[in-house]
Amino acid sequence: MAQMTGAEALTLLLVREAVPFVFGVAGGKLNPLLHAISREPSIRYLGVRHEASGPLMGAAIAAASGRICVALGEMGPGSSNLVGGLGTAFNNNLPLVLVTSNNHHACAYPHRGMFMDLDTHALLKPLTKWSAVVHDGRRLPDLVRDAFRQALTGRRGPVHLDVPQDVFTTKFDFDDAALSLPPSAYRTVEGPRASAAQIARAADMLAQAERPVLVAGGGVVSAEGGALFRNLLEVLKAPALATQMGIGTVPSDSPFFIGHGGIIGGDAVSSALAGADVILAVGCRFSSWLWNETGALAGGGADLININIDPMSLGANARHALGIWADAASALADLLDALRSRQIPDRSRWLARMRDIYASYRGKLERMNEDNGPVMHPARLGTALGKLLPADALIAYDGGHTSFWSNDLTPATIERTRFHEPGMCQLGFGTPYAVALKLLHPDRPVFNICGDGAFGFTLSELDTARRYGLPIINIIHNNASWGVIKMGQRKTYDFSFGTDLDGVDYADVARGFGCHGERVTTVEEIGPALERAIASGLPAVIDCHVRFEAHPSMPYFAKMNAYGFPQGAGGPHAALVKGV
Repeated sequence: MAQMTGAEALTLLLVREAVPFVFGVAGGKLNPLLHAISREPSIRYLGVRHEASGPLMGAAIAAASGRICVALGEMGPGSSNLVGGLGTAFNNNLPLVLVTSNNHHACAYPHRGMFMDLDTHALLKPLTKWSAVVHDGRRLPDLVRDAFRQALTGRRGPVHLDVPQDVFTTKFDFDDAALSLPPSAYRTVEGPRASAAQIARAADMLAQAERPVLVAGGGVVSAEGGALFRNLLEVLKAPALATQMGIGTVPSDSPFFIGHGGIIGGDAVSSALAGADVILAVGCRFSSWLWNETGALAGGGADLININIDPMSLGANARHALGIWADAASALADLLDALRSRQIPDRSRWLARMRDIYASYRGKLERMNEDNGPVMHPARLGTALGKLLPADALIAYDGGHTSFWSNDLTPATIERTRFHEPGMCQLGFGTPYAVALKLLHPDRPVFNICGDGAFGFTLSELDTARRYGLPIINIIHNNASWGVIKMGQRKTYDFSFGTDLDGVDYADVARGFGCHGERVTTVEEIGPALERAIASGLPAVIDCHVRFEAHPSMPYFAKMNAYGFPQGAGGPHAALVKGV
């Protein structure tokens, strides 16, 4: 038996799960845990400026590597602040462990009126896969194992442990064996495998299809199945797209690529899904980014083969001809084996037709790039960045409408290098994501391309980047407004209210944090500004002044938002369909 405090035992259990980073704000009730973590060399602690950034940073690590981190919240407001960033992990199925402190047992559950009282378990339960209160420190080993099992099994997501103050500080007797179990002893480390009959049927459907389309979702990425998916493309020679969580799985320079990010990927995405006879979707839950005003785009005449590790996602948003509950990587490997014995027909005409539609869509963007107006067009900024940013860069796309331009104009040739936030659409996730990505990959350039509105939510994390020597570069599409909301107000009600954000010099703000800051107004200034930002060795902000222009995929976005309204015509963004 070993005697140690609850804080020490919890830290040791995190080590067993190879937790690389802990994010949080120092707090009195958390001090015992922070003390234990400070003495553990395998875990790095990063002190953020707002608790909401902790889960955002943990989500970034999960999205970029599959590894699981911890975000801390002091009792009361420190825990409630976590909510502002927690939705990103929850809605995007990214594993994360939250640890919150609370008042000691004599005054908690039920609470007695101490300052900072909060039923944190009730607060965070709706935004987590699993939540528990550690009422007895001796249960820490099994509760921590439960937490990691829930976070990393099936459809992944955030979990939560609320720890009263006395559990952190009291010494308990722990069984050495219980503290040293390897993860393989208490949770599965491999997902379910499809049956041979299901794989054979899927192979037959794909081999017989005349107009197949392949969709790579975030499940392919989390299963490390990107190379297998690309091998399947070479076998089937069919048009393919990636969802926002799967971006890069289908390289943007692939001969089979027809767009990524779902409906915002352009005309070929909708055309292909509408014209297909068989759709293979792997690790894709058909969220609204693959809808129009009638629902999921896979709901037409095509036979859908849907492979997902979460059985409850199968059939939830799109009816399938064949639903396969399986880990994406194992299913792809089995499918490749099965297709070797089958004759694959020539799909070159179908592929060429979809690629032509995609080329025509790219032509729209290229014509926008020729705009020489007095205020820079966002397509000009996006095109310039796509050519200037290093090939090995890690890039977050933050902001509502702004992210559409980055999605189209920034090359993405491998997964886990480009990062959307499609599930919660949390504005401001980009700077915390960039900080975490630089922490994970200190030798790679890291950028956050964001809107001015989005940047304002978490700009205080510039201080975190400076304090820890993490030279991220934030590039702002600054149109001094909540641009897409302003457009919607004018088109729907012919008014503008609460949407102007003018008067802030974000380069000055950056310099105030001890970072590098520059203001850019022309395309010609972008390259030199980037060079100076990189050479500074500091976190940087490049404040690029652009005008608002509607992205060509806005009508698709509007139709998606119209789903469920009578005749699909009354959605909150329906007015954007016309005149865009």
